Amino acid sequence: MESAGLSRVTIGQRLGELFEASIIREGDGTLSSGGRPKRQIELNNEAGLIAAADVGETHLHVGIADLAANVLADKTIAFDLTQSPESTLSEIAEAVDSLLASNGRRVRELIGMGLSLPAPVNFLEGTVVGPSVMAGWDDFDIRSFLSSRISVPVTVDNDVNILALAESACRKDRSAQIAFVKVGTGIGCGIIADNRLFRGASGAAGDIGHIQVSSNAVHLCRCGKLGCVEAYASGWALARDLRDNGFDAHTARDVVALARSNVPIAIQLVRQAGRVVGEVVADLVSILNPDHIIIGGMLSETGHHLLAGVKEMVYQRCLPLATRNLSITLAGHRPLAGVEGAALLVRSEAFSNESANATVNRIFDNLHPRI
Repeated sequence: MESAGLSRVTIGQRLGELFEASIIREGDGTLSSGGRPKRQIELNNEAGLIAAADVGETHLHVGIADLAANVLADKTIAFDLTQSPESTLSEIAEAVDSLLASNGRRVRELIGMGLSLPAPVNFLEGTVVGPSVMAGWDDFDIRSFLSSRISVPVTVDNDVNILALAESACRKDRSAQIAFVKVGTGIGCGIIADNRLFRGASGAAGDIGHIQVSSNAVHLCRCGKLGCVEAYASGWALARDLRDNGFDAHTARDVVALARSNVPIAIQLVRQAGRVVGEVVADLVSILNPDHIIIGGMLSETGHHLLAGVKEMVYQRCLPLATRNLSITLAGHRPLAGVEGAALLVRSEAFSNESANATVNRIFDNLHPRI
């Protein structure tokens, strides 16, 4: 009551309205307060739906989830990254409509739509900010276009932030300090600080792929600078180096296939990539002092070849105090993590102080339609 700034009577009245509307319910757990145990109150996760989409470089993963971000139905669609934003977003909207219809659900049950993009995102504006792999998306009004097709609020963020949310939610220890490092075609980091996603002033926090790691740089990065982490350790950079050694490699997936086939030069390049990434991760550990570093992305599928390089540099460069309780692990194989994370983002935004009333009214109108 103190934190809400409301009286006991007011809180009781509002909870009663929410119970009557089936928006909240009693949970299985109890709280001990020294007297009679009190039942916990929880959100009724079946009271609404969330639409979510994870845009990858070759596929769109679209799903609908309950209010706990459990994916109820999903669809994977082949995708060309050169598609226009209008074409891509229309395809996502059609997939949401199809999933709802095939599962006997309605658009009115949705409280929002979440979108994960493989590009830098201005979170406040909901727009892609170049340079990125998504040519033609810069400053496109994603939220307005997609919400006009689905008629719900739309939330947009970059893929590493989305994956950080998904990893944080699935951990049993509920760690408050996590850095999720994605090493694939590009390189980035999602940061969970004190159980909250940290984006920085303009959404650029965690953009470790474009930190310069070599003063004698010879490799040009996709961003136009020389010596970025991505120019040495990303999937496209390792594929470039493998082609220079006579191998037919063009993508991060090709690099992984060669490393898994025990091709020595591929293994050597992946381990060196781990050391390069480990240099900036070590700086991250010294500055933020997380308790978990989770390595994901396509190149993480090379397993301990990449992980060993990261660990080597972190433990070599960081003070014992920062690494004493630090774990550095590979992300588990969760194909729908991007969809789950996008749904979690929607839930967080929908029940924020600014949006909670509108969300509750939307759920109420769906559960108790006016005749």
